[in-house]
Amino acid sequence: MGTGWVWHELYGWHDTGKAAGFMTGPGLQPFGHFESPESKTRFASLVEVSGMLDHLVRVPARPATEADLLRVHAEEHLASMREQSADPRGGDMGDGLSPFGHGGYDIARWAAGGTMAAVRAVLGGQVENAYALVRPPGHHAVPERGMGFCMFANIGVAIRYAQAELGLRRVAVVDWDVHHGNGTEAVFAADPDVLTVSLHQDGNFPPDSGTIGDRGQGDGYGSALNVPLPAGSGRGAYLHAMDRVVLPAVRAFHPELVMVASGFDSANGDPLGRMMLTSGVYAEMTRRLMDLAGELCGGRLVISHEGGYSPVYVPFCGLAVLETLTGHKTGVDDPYEPIWSRWPGQELADHQRAVVDAVAELLAEVPRPTLSDR
Repeated sequence: MGTGWVWHELYGWHDTGKAAGFMTGPGLQPFGHFESPESKTRFASLVEVSGMLDHLVRVPARPATEADLLRVHAEEHLASMREQSADPRGGDMGDGLSPFGHGGYDIARWAAGGTMAAVRAVLGGQVENAYALVRPPGHHAVPERGMGFCMFANIGVAIRYAQAELGLRRVAVVDWDVHHGNGTEAVFAADPDVLTVSLHQDGNFPPDSGTIGDRGQGDGYGSALNVPLPAGSGRGAYLHAMDRVVLPAVRAFHPELVMVASGFDSANGDPLGRMMLTSGVYAEMTRRLMDLAGELCGGRLVISHEGGYSPVYVPFCGLAVLETLTGHKTGVDDPYEPIWSRWPGQELADHQRAVVDAVAELLAEVPRPTLSDR
């Protein structure tokens, strides 16, 4: 059936303006916002130049409707985004650090709609798996406001759409962005039918979020797992976390669909993260999740793009994931991998192991399906 590919030129038109990284104010010389089009458009360009595009099935995006967004977000949030989007000066998504330009509300609707389209194509059997290269990202947006460069919870909106319209029930979301997937977790905190597992740099963003003790709420208690890895974690820590926490948790949960919040800011060289992953590690994590999805849910795997702010390295990480999804090798080598994969710190350290193993002790609380769910 092949691998679906969602990309729309409008994603590159999302305007975050000028900033000193993500701050503005006296004494800060304007440069550019970290969440710029560069890393995503260059990823899309490498997909075309490498020949990978010929091995993908294009999945057309369409904008999420307001009804789609309201399954997750408050009307007040939508109203604020519409009003600010009509202003020629644009506005902010909700935290003072997430600007968007004129018309940004409609582009964000296309981003949520792109993730919806990928889910629809996989569940409908048009493709076996899919990658949605959407922008702006979504995993920090909570129901009542946007934050962390995210206006709408793209994955959350897509899941609620599929539950309402496509007969989907149980979904597992694995987030490997360097920042905690607080928005996705908040959307489904009380929902035992959606498992969220976040691998992130401890305390990076949001501060005081994504601790081991954050387990979900009410009926959804146990359906949230957080692995707050120490700064400096590399291949050994991430693969240990995959093998000890992610794969056993998803297997126990037994979803009908596996989704990934794909942030490449956990890669070496990212300005907003202090982790050490290389493209090869993303390929290994993708392979593990593909195999698990094949075991549990007919291979149904949807990856939706989140962060990643190194324009020179994100394209290689993204291409490595696509090569794994499709089984096609383009012959384009990552020139950084041979250097960065040999840096000290890539092996699993005792303090990293301790964090992962502490989370693994919580696996017994992950909600199991009943016989009627299988």
